[in-house]
Amino acid sequence: MKLVTAIIKPFKLDEVREALSALNVRGLTVTEVKGFGRQKGHTELYRGAEYTVDFLPKVKVELAVAEDVLDAVIEAITSAARTGKIGDGKIFVQSLEESVRIRTGERGAESV
Repeated sequence: MKLVTAIIKPFKLDEVREALSALNVRGLTVTEVKGFGRQKGHTELYRGAEYTVDFLPKVKVELAVAEDVLDAVIEAITSAARTGKIGDGKIFVQSLEESVRIRTGERGAESV
């Protein structure tokens, strides 16, 4: 099993969720986060005063998937989250050693 972590723009969350639902991905965790990459924030005007926004709002989506659907999941997230502009985000994939469903005690792929 693999743990897929995607950092995306907040307004792309619904499209990513729908793309993953089409692949029968049953569960995911969404966290509102802030950060920056190459764009290193930006400046904005508020009531005539200019200020710098160093950390931009992003959404972190995490899901555990079987290795046989990993490439399809990555492609679904990539195509749904892409705007073609800087700051579209990143996808990280890590090995997942174990997972346990607390309610039933199921382990491994059955618990996901």
